[in-house]
This record gives sequence, structure tokens and C-alpha cells, in this order.
Amino acid sequence: MAIASIQLKVGGEAGSIATLAVSDGCAQHPFVRQLTATGAAGRDIADAVHVLCAVHGRLTDLFEEASRRPVPDLDDRWLAQATEAFGVERAYLARLTAAVGPLPSTPGQAESDAAFAAQRHTFDMLARSDRTGCAAGAAMALVIDWHSFRQILNVAAVRTNIAVAPSTLPDAPEIAALATDNLPAAVRRAMAFGAQQTFAQHRGLCDLIEARAIARDKL
Repeated sequence: MAIASIQLKVGGEAGSIATLAVSDGCAQHPFVRQLTATGAAGRDIADAVHVLCAVHGRLTDLFEEASRRPVPDLDDRWLAQATEAFGVERAYLARLTAAVGPLPSTPGQAESDAAFAAQRHTFDMLARSDRTGCAAGAAMALVIDWHSFRQILNVAAVRTNIAVAPSTLPDAPEIAALATDNLPAAVRRAMAFGAQQTFAQHRGLCDLIEARAIARDKL
């Protein structure tokens, strides 16, 4: 289901994550659309796969940390599904990272590596936050954005003759709809904060991938 349809599912304060998904999610980033369009440069797709692996390819992830910090009154079945599904996503990502070949040579690689490390640190901080709902909100935003990233991975799979792995991640509208009025206001705010920070990190990541492509074009 399209990300834009999330807002149709929830509204008002209860829809804060949904609203953020539409306004800040990576589905709206022009370079994501460019990478999934016909004729996208192979090296740009390869670079995006490597970058996603650098940030989200680790064994430790938001879902596992969020499961250690349950949110009272929040149905956690989505989290169990997302945790298992993201294990599949990580394996798919690792296979594609090997298939697309070496990381494309790009000016300023040291600065990019530092940015990747900073993002990993930020996600670790969000995941381990003691603020009830923060880790859950961050994990929800990762699910929502991953549907966009998955399109890039699938393009890479087709180009490298790898079978596109089916995704079992929860639907984005389903995830956004979990932030209901039944949750305490403080928890909803914490969830929105975690989601907002995750969307912001991912937008920055997309900006960096785009900047790396521009830098290569200038070589």
C-alpha cells in the first residue's frame, strides 16, 4: 500500500507517526525515486546497497532492542513479526551487497564512513532510550522507510539476476495505525519523537547517497 495512503488510516494526534511518514519518510525523497526509475546508474544502485548495509546490516537492530522495552497497552505482535522479517531483510541485504560488487570509488569516503558511524550511534541511542515508546516509534519508522529502501534492493536484485526475496514486514499503514488514543499522551509523544528522529536520519542518509552520486559524476 502506498505511503501516501497512511494518512487515510489515522488522524489527529493519533496519526502523528502517519503524518510524519508522509511528510518526512523516504518515499518522498527524490533520489529514492530516481534510483528506482528505469535507467538508474548501476554504480549508484550499488552504492545505495552498500550504504544501507553499512547502517542497517548489523546483527543488533532497532526491533530487538525495542522488544526489550515493551510499551504498555501497545499490541506487540507487529514487533515480533518485524523482528523476524528484518532478519530476512538483513540476509537479503547482505547477499545483494556481495552481488553488486565492490563499493564504488567515491571522493570523501572517509567523511562518509564517519557519517555512517554517526548514524549507527544515533540508532543505538534511540533503540536503548529509557523513554517509554521511543524505541518502538523508531522501529515503526524503520519499517515504514524500509518499504521504500526495499524497492532499491529489488532493483539491485533484478540487475544482478538474484531472485527478489518476498518481504514479510508489516504494512506501513498497519504500523502507523498502532499509535492510537488508547496510549498515554507521553508515550505517544515518545513514539513520535523516535519516529521523527529515524525519518530524519534516513533523509540524511538519502541526501548522502545522492551527494556521493554527484561526486562520482564529477570525476
